Amino acid sequence: MSEANDGKALTVTLEGASFSRIPIRTRVVMPGDDLDAFIREYAADQVRAGDLLFVTEKIVAITQGRSYLVEEIQPRRLALFLSKYVTRTPYGIGLGMPETMEMALRECGTPRILLAAAVSAVTKAFGRKGDFYRIAGDKARAIDGPTSGTIPPYNKAVVLGPERPREVAQRLKALLGSVCEVAVVDINDLGGNILGSTVDKATERRLLAILKDNPLGQGHQSTPLGIVRTA
Repeated sequence: MSEANDGKALTVTLEGASFSRIPIRTRVVMPGDDLDAFIREYAADQVRAGDLLFVTEKIVAITQGRSYLVEEIQPRRLALFLSKYVTRTPYGIGLGMPETMEMALRECGTPRILLAAAVSAVTKAFGRKGDFYRIAGDKARAIDGPTSGTIPPYNKAVVLGPERPREVAQRLKALLGSVCEVAVVDINDLGGNILGSTVDKATERRLLAILKDNPLGQGHQSTPLGIVRTA
């Protein structure tokens, strides 16, 4: 039987309809794990016709070999400089450390990160926030840095965003016999994004509203998968 994570309701109401958010508890995903096998093991017997399976971007990225121990990353001087000006939040370090900023420079390209930093410096002076990530893009936004509340070994690792998330979602839908729709999501306590899915944009927007309070949690819950089901 599914149990809600701490402080999260299993059911929410949106536009007059009720939706269940069912977290799926799993073992810790490790580099070298096969995502398809993982989904078959934990989700295949849980989904029903009409469900939407949402998969955290982090486990997709880890199975793609896109996690790096902090000690393996050698930041350049520019990363050291830029990371000093990133606002850190209680929910994650973001690009506020040299190692995560270094990975953003590699992922997004130096010119794009410099442009994002320059525009952000100007607009912040006028009280506007969020321009850095709007310009740097989803690849920068999806980078997860190490935090004490994260399950080991990822409390000492930088995890990039997944590659080809839309293709991953389509493959997982086929793997499950097209019983349900699938979305690869980047949801945290500050907001969220749908990185790739098998549904249209209107359904993606509704999914974001349903998952607004981050029902899978941020730390040691070990629930990297979840199901949205019409209640």
